[in-house]
Amino acid sequence: MTRVWKWNRPVTVREVLEDLQQERSIAYTTVMTVLDNLHQKGWVRREAEGRAYRYEAVSTRAAYAAALMNDAWSQSDNPAAALVAFFGMMSDEQRQALRDALRIIRDGGEEPVSETAEAPRPAEPTERTEPQERTEPQERAQGTQPPEDAEGAGPNPEAAQQNPDSATRGGGR
Repeated sequence: MTRVWKWNRPVTVREVLEDLQQERSIAYTTVMTVLDNLHQKGWVRREAEGRAYRYEAVSTRAAYAAALMNDAWSQSDNPAAALVAFFGMMSDEQRQALRDALRIIRDGGEEPVSETAEAPRPAEPTERTEPQERTEPQERAQGTQPPEDAEGAGPNPEAAQQNPDSATRGGGR
């Protein structure tokens, strides 16, 4: 998926293969199987081109990440505490990205906010909580890697619980 997202255009098995072969030896049939699996799971759509297919992402990597976060958060028995713990784990850069996102939502715009713009700071929590023992949804969310080479996610949040690109990173299927 990383290549499909990165290139942001329909790609062939051969293109993905040639790119991956710059990093390691991998078989054409492996790449073809992974792309077919991604198609069956609804992560990519494909269109016939001669005897081959061109594959393109159904969604963006950002949408994939958002679906993962939403799934993990919705399974919390205390969403406010989960957010406080999550914010506590964020780097300064991530907090700035959150401020920028909140500003975009507040202003109703779609343009990205400049990195130097001062965004309103979210209210500081009055009580700091220590990270609690991981629950199963947290482990699943933290253990799931987004599909490689793409900017998005599949339409199925359940698919986010699997690692659709493991074969493209050297793991076999």
